Amino acid sequence: MFGFIHSYESFGTVDGPGIRFVVFLQGCPMRCKYCHNPDTWNLSGGTQTEAADVVREALKYKSYFGEKGGVTVSGGEPLLQLDFLIELLYMLKQKGVHTCVDTSGGCFDPSDARYDRLLEVADLFLLDIKHSDPEGHRQLTGRSQEKPLAFARFLSEHKKPVWVRHVLVPGITDDDTQLKNLRAILDTLDNVQKVEVLPYHTLGVNKYHALGILYPLEGTQPPEKARVENAKTLLRAGWQKNKEAL
Repeated sequence: MFGFIHSYESFGTVDGPGIRFVVFLQGCPMRCKYCHNPDTWNLSGGTQTEAADVVREALKYKSYFGEKGGVTVSGGEPLLQLDFLIELLYMLKQKGVHTCVDTSGGCFDPSDARYDRLLEVADLFLLDIKHSDPEGHRQLTGRSQEKPLAFARFLSEHKKPVWVRHVLVPGITDDDTQLKNLRAILDTLDNVQKVEVLPYHTLGVNKYHALGILYPLEGTQPPEKARVENAKTLLRAGWQKNKEAL
């Protein structure tokens, strides 16, 4: 089976546990204002690649994975290429590789039985929760938050391990009300092992300029350290003892 690949990262250390080979798939339905990979948006922009070829590339680095590492499939949005994603993860599991999916859940369809198969071959999910408020989510991403939250509940119901990621953007996602509401959402989930606060950065601005795309957050600066620490505190407060937070 073929999939559309944007790129690889050989020694990833921030996309799941341990040392990881990261596969960035092409295509994404969201248009997050802070996205630093606008070159992954269009599905047609990727390199058509067989799942077996991706596995062979990843296995070159298996000796570096150790006990915790493995392969993370990111994007773009991996769920946009669901059949390819499932086959790729299945083949990796056959080789004894720990598998992780980095997703926003924005393509989730609860009536699609393929998601049950995905749970069988994915060991961990990195779930990007963009905003706790429905209108805030739509303004930030251009899409409804209905599918992402439904996917979060789906993973919780099936007890699949999840690390939640939240990008902290000054003036958009860093106010206390938004953060407290996000914590309230997380407290309804039984499977969250870790929460990561990701400070907004401007490293992708040059890509927008090169592609001739207007950068939506022009002039927005990264959050101050105190605001990052505040977000970590608010997202940690009230968690049960069996949950792990920053």
